[in-house]
Amino acid sequence: NIVRGQEQAFEKIWKERDRHLSDVDGFVDFHLLRGPATEDGTLYASHTVWQSRKDFESWTKSEAFRKAHANAGSHRSLYSGHPVFEGFEAVEDA
Repeated sequence: NIVRGQEQAFEKIWKERDRHLSDVDGFVDFHLLRGPATEDGTLYASHTVWQSRKDFESWTKSEAFRKAHANAGSHRSLYSGHPVFEGFEAVEDA
């Protein structure tokens, strides 16, 4: 969740940052999704699509991952809690 009133600042950071994804093996697509707003804040999801789970796991151990997340701690005041990872595998593609 992002603290109410900080949504524009959060989105600006994500839109302007260098994700270091385009040259990573197995990367397919990225979306920043805005969800519902509550009294506690606004829910966002960072959604990436990978060719395989192995490609995703390799990225999390890569220099590109470290570069993409190098400044993550400097924006803690925007978050109303800790980010939570939720991973999914495709059951069907259409």
